[in-house]
Amino acid sequence: MIVGVLGAAIFIGSICFSEWTYFLLFLGLTLLGIAEFYRMVHEQGIHANRGVGFLLGGLFFVSMFLVQAEVMPGELLYLTLPVLFFVFINELYRKRPQPFTNIAFTILGMVYVAGPFGLLHLLAYLEGVYTWQPILGLMLLIWAADTGAYIAGKNFGKHKLFERISPGKTWEGWAGGTLFSIAVGYVLSIFLLDLQVYQWVGVAAIVSVFGVLGDLTESMLKRSLGVKDSGTLLPGHGGLLDRFDSLLMAIPFIVVFLKIF
Repeated sequence: MIVGVLGAAIFIGSICFSEWTYFLLFLGLTLLGIAEFYRMVHEQGIHANRGVGFLLGGLFFVSMFLVQAEVMPGELLYLTLPVLFFVFINELYRKRPQPFTNIAFTILGMVYVAGPFGLLHLLAYLEGVYTWQPILGLMLLIWAADTGAYIAGKNFGKHKLFERISPGKTWEGWAGGTLFSIAVGYVLSIFLLDLQVYQWVGVAAIVSVFGVLGDLTESMLKRSLGVKDSGTLLPGHGGLLDRFDSLLMAIPFIVVFLKIF
């Protein structure tokens, strides 16, 4: 309980205070998430290149922010393309078993964690200047979907949603989370005017669908690696990836929705 309240206070304060506190918050989450991912796979004997993964994941996150904040020209993002192939070149000199498995998991850690968090800047600068409303609203919708799913699943859950991957999830829980998230999305549209009503409701619907898929994907990752939690960073709440799996999957779809519609 204390961890949850403290975490929420830090999140809300960092997102709302300034673009730089927002940047530092999510940079920390990006690096911690990458570290947690590589720790999980390393325990299974997979030698992902953690140093290169940190460097490239951090480079992508920082570059995306600086471009959106108009501190750096967008053309410099092209530098991340050849730099990515240093993962392959570096593996030539590491002399580790299963080099292409190591390469694959090095890149996967970057794409899975740094990719979505880097794209989050497109929401923070949706109109060209920093605005906290889409970011805070997205976090509230994630929490609303989780809360609604927990309450509905606990009281009405009977039919398994995806028993092979996550036995605890039910269709009733998903429906409850969806309804509550959409309701919160409508309420947000009254107070947070950076997005229109249909956009907030659309984001809520995307969170309801792809948030659950993100949760299931992370459960599939943990099952394939034979671990219960992604880490122990948050006492009583598992690891960082356990807390942000829904967000990581939802961000790319929300960016596409808001940029097109």
